[in-house]
Amino acid sequence: MKPFKSAIAQQMEAYIAYRKDLGFTDKQLRSTLRPFDLFAAQTGLSIQQFNPLDFMDFKKSLKLEPRSINAIIITARGFFDYLIRIRQLENNPLKDFPMERENAFVPFIFSPSQTKRMLDAIHRKIRRNTKHFLNDLSVYTAIFLLAECGMRLSEPLRLKNHHHRKDDGTLYIEKTKFRKDRLIALPINVIQHLNNYLSVKDTFKNESQWLLPAPKGGQLRSNRIYDTFHQAVKDIGIKTKRRLIGNTVFAAPTPHSLRHSFAVNTLECIRARGDDPQDVLPILSSYMGHRKYRYTAVYLKAIDARQRQQLFDFSIKAQHDL
Repeated sequence: MKPFKSAIAQQMEAYIAYRKDLGFTDKQLRSTLRPFDLFAAQTGLSIQQFNPLDFMDFKKSLKLEPRSINAIIITARGFFDYLIRIRQLENNPLKDFPMERENAFVPFIFSPSQTKRMLDAIHRKIRRNTKHFLNDLSVYTAIFLLAECGMRLSEPLRLKNHHHRKDDGTLYIEKTKFRKDRLIALPINVIQHLNNYLSVKDTFKNESQWLLPAPKGGQLRSNRIYDTFHQAVKDIGIKTKRRLIGNTVFAAPTPHSLRHSFAVNTLECIRARGDDPQDVLPILSSYMGHRKYRYTAVYLKAIDARQRQQLFDFSIKAQHDL
């Protein structure tokens, strides 16, 4: 773990420890504090010396998109609030600090047919030999759960054997984002796939505590998921780069896109059968593990795969016509 370098490194570590005690993870917090730590090391300013003008210089030095800059400012503001709470500081220099205007963000949404093609592409590449079969099948199963249950990437990787409740067809998702637990009911196709997967796992006499183990019995790593996912996206011809056009970011497909796609396609399906998607937002929110169902409501504004492509094509054409 790379240490902080500035004179305020000790206070930053104390802040991270404080946040961890509240149940938050420190990975993202460290990464967003690090640019501020570098700036503090370069300027040599003490905590009491920081003022809004210093932060204007700091903000100008960040060669990042507005969303990332705002995340750094919000994290630094929280750090100063902590220092006020422990009486090392009287005022927060970032209390009224202006935020950057963020770009509009258009997520990549897989259509149901694209999701199926991607999963088929991964399934075809499962190696049918003793050395690789179970591991390749575990990777496929992890991505299958992302697509069919809208999980976050870390969630299938952290599942242990006892989290799968075969008798009632559910999975227990334990202490993920926001340290929330939830129990999700599995669709019939997922139940069938997991039953088949576990039969294979028993055949290999794999005794790992992890539901989807790595080759040597440890926890399956996210880099395997990323590598397999991106190769499949390339294989089916939908691999694109993240693009900034005007003030709109068009996201590239990532494993997290499968979570977005699950939500959007679920709401689209409900609308197609004549029901109001608003009515199911609390249920979908609970299923996906959102803290508040208004976060799930954002998906009502999401653009489906075909509309997204139309908007992307229009933006490219407009850019070329200028």
